[in-house]
Amino acid sequence: MTSYMDYTAPSTQFTFDVNSSRFFQKDNSNYINVLGVQQLNTLKNVSLLDIFLSIHNVVEPHYHQNAAELVYCISGAATVSMLNPLTKELCHYPITPGQVANVPQGWWHYEVATTDRTHLLAIFNAPTPEVILGSDILTLTPANIMAHTYCIDEEQWKRAVHPVQPSTLIRPYKDCNQAKSQYSNYPSQQPQNNHPYPGLPYYTYPSYYGKQ
Repeated sequence: MTSYMDYTAPSTQFTFDVNSSRFFQKDNSNYINVLGVQQLNTLKNVSLLDIFLSIHNVVEPHYHQNAAELVYCISGAATVSMLNPLTKELCHYPITPGQVANVPQGWWHYEVATTDRTHLLAIFNAPTPEVILGSDILTLTPANIMAHTYCIDEEQWKRAVHPVQPSTLIRPYKDCNQAKSQYSNYPSQQPQNNHPYPGLPYYTYPSYYGKQ
């Protein structure tokens, strides 16, 4: 449905400072700014996230059920990883300044910074992209359902997901004591395929990108 915009109205906005619209912040080196129709009311089917990351930080696994995402690298370097639901392949796409990776609508994906001072621009073909986060799937799906469905011990599952904080967006946590050596060999050149992908359920989920 097309909504009418009165471009002569005093409330019409044609410019906005994205630096003033902090969406999420882990620390001074890892944060995300947002621009959507809530910030700039003349936007139609476009919005963006301005993402700043230090090395080994991850925009947690997630998917956008209503928008594709074009990730453009401004500075630094990152690897954009996505699960192709048609081929059941996990693919990794390293990007450096001037390069992009395109994530189709609804595909499970995540981004990992491979250098410090990485700056990414994520552009969406929706005025307010919706998101479903992996941390919310893990924490909001009842443990007894996970245990019964996947034939695992319920108490063991509870212990495994207990440290997971929902809706954190940039991970790992600041107080995470996990060894960082496992990230040192993160793929930075060639895609890795043939990883099984059992699929994920579809959830109706409120849009984070509409929040102020």
